[in-house]
Amino acid sequence: MGRVSTSSLASGFILTDEKDASRYTLMRDGQLVSVLDYRDDGQTIALTRAFTVPTFRGKGYAGAVVEGAVADIEARGDRTVDAVCWYVADWFAAHPDHASLLRSR
Repeated sequence: MGRVSTSSLASGFILTDEKDASRYTLMRDGQLVSVLDYRDDGQTIALTRAFTVPTFRGKGYAGAVVEGAVADIEARGDRTVDAVCWYVADWFAAHPDHASLLRSR
C-alpha cells in the first residue's frame, strides 16, 4: 500500500495526499471530484496540474483541492511551493496571505 495521508473537510469532502502517486485528491461520497498533481524534490513542491472531473466543474472544487494542499504544505513547514499550473498561480494571486510559501526565483 502506498503512502497516503487523509484529512476530512467540511460537507463530506475528503482530501488525500497520495504520496506514491504525487497527487492530492478531493473525494466526496466515494467519488473523485478533483486532483492536484505535484513533484516534490525534498525542498520544493511544484504544483503542476489541477484537474476537476467534468461533471463537477464550475463548483469551486479545484480551488478546494488547492487550498487543502496549501494548508497541508504550510502545516508541514518544510517545503516551498512552485506554482507551475496556471490555476495554482491564479489561486496564489487571489490569496496573497499565502505568498510567503512560494519559492523565490
